[in-house]
Amino acid sequence: MEEYMENELVSVAMQIILNAGDARNAALAALDAVKTGDFTEAKKKIEEAKASIRLAHVSQTEVIQNETRGKTYQPSLLFTHAQDTIMTINSEVILAEQLLGLFENVYKKIESL
Repeated sequence: MEEYMENELVSVAMQIILNAGDARNAALAALDAVKTGDFTEAKKKIEEAKASIRLAHVSQTEVIQNETRGKTYQPSLLFTHAQDTIMTINSEVILAEQLLGLFENVYKKIESL
């Protein structure tokens, strides 16, 4: 049973890391689109990034809810890494979205000159 729970936690940690990685890739693609002035594409990529972060959060929340129900897991460096990864990349996505808005406003002001 303990080995199953360890494998389950590894699986969830990998899902978190993979989804967070997808979010990072989409956020970086959004910033690449901003560089070329393609704000429609940038917004699309930000939405993709946010969707991937939501998937990662669902996986993380599942483990947390299981623990509140009394299920115990052995401490896991991989799961800790996964949580750190999702927090870091979530911040990156938020920042990319803010930069998108900032540069879009600047671009519009320059165009209106």
